[in-house]
Amino acid sequence: MNRIGIRREDKNIWERRTPVVPEQVKEFRDIEFFVQPSKIRVFKDREYTEAGAIIHDRLNQCEVIFAVKEIPLDFFDKNKTYVFFSHTIKGQKHNMPMLKKMMELKCQLIDYEKIVDEKNSRLIFFGRYAGLAGMIDTLWALGQRLNGEGIENPFAEIKQTYRYSGLEEAKNAVKKAGGNIKRKGLPESLTPMIFGIAGYGNVSKGAQEIISLLPVKEITPEQVVSMQNKDYSRNHVYKVVFKEEDIVEPLSGEFELQDYYKHPEKYKSKFDKYIPHLTVLVNAIYWDKIYPRLVTKKYLKELYAGKTKNCLRVIGDIGCDINGAVECTGKTTTPDKPVFVYNPLTDKTIDGFKGEGIVVLAVDNLPCELPKESSEDFSSALKKFIPLIASADFSVDFEDCNLPPEIKNAVIVYHGKLTPNYQYLEKYLEEG
Repeated sequence: MNRIGIRREDKNIWERRTPVVPEQVKEFRDIEFFVQPSKIRVFKDREYTEAGAIIHDRLNQCEVIFAVKEIPLDFFDKNKTYVFFSHTIKGQKHNMPMLKKMMELKCQLIDYEKIVDEKNSRLIFFGRYAGLAGMIDTLWALGQRLNGEGIENPFAEIKQTYRYSGLEEAKNAVKKAGGNIKRKGLPESLTPMIFGIAGYGNVSKGAQEIISLLPVKEITPEQVVSMQNKDYSRNHVYKVVFKEEDIVEPLSGEFELQDYYKHPEKYKSKFDKYIPHLTVLVNAIYWDKIYPRLVTKKYLKELYAGKTKNCLRVIGDIGCDINGAVECTGKTTTPDKPVFVYNPLTDKTIDGFKGEGIVVLAVDNLPCELPKESSEDFSSALKKFIPLIASADFSVDFEDCNLPPEIKNAVIVYHGKLTPNYQYLEKYLEEG
């Protein structure tokens, strides 16, 4: 019988998720599951025991170990296979020691982030839940900021996601705020209230799912700039979704999506023109340093120096790359201290809501605020791949390993060596 280990998450006190839920464990009668005990995991140890798993503090009897987040160096065993979000594919410096350790021990690393279909769409992800929690928290941040400004607003009663019993209760709170907007309208000083969402993938879809609970009208990027001079409703909020062609433009010629992906150096940002007209910006894009930024410090300083200070009140940076797409995201935050105020004129940040500038929400692990629902959804997507990974022969050469192509493409390290698709990481290992 194949044995699979499920590691307890211990990166921080907020990480209560699991890659495989008890209900899924129960379905695999030909796999023996060993689960590390945990006092904080959203599913209790007894639930795994009742599902047929063995609770054991060590997982050295398992050839394959599933986890969610990064794994500490002292956990790895020689020749084992580990499946988790390694956060190494961008060459993240802080995780290069972990990658080196796995290579030294001749391990296999399978990264969920790279499990994709033939269209390069991710098959196993928490992105929707990052969007859901991120949008709820962004509405909460907006409500608190406006409260601090002495502006009565319908978002003031919304709480942070993790303070609700689950997604349904959180959605009901947003619906209630929407009902208030529909009946009473927004203060004139806040209208038109425009929510800009950059990106259209799984994270964006989650964020839009929450916005749809408000009385919302969708507008195009072209309409954003002209909204201030037209009739608009105080009983609605406005949503605009920005795609690549709305965010950047070619230095010459026409925009072409695949050309942008292949040659981002031939493009420049044109997003600045929208920023003064947005109340809230939600960053839901995948970003790498080869791409132009969405929001630069330089532009924000120019904006604030021009006295346009009541435009962009909140940035919900769900992408949460340090000094990345949103350059003023200089640090990540946690659910208990989720926001800071960035002052473009001084380039300084102050934790909390008070102070001159823009409130930035930068929680780097938003799905952990919905641990039960996000784990169930993730486990359901992972389910069909579990027996295929468990039964794979990892003793053979990589070319002969009988993994399905979706999984094989996600193997970053095999027998302690970088696989062909990830040879580029060698330079980051040397730098680290």
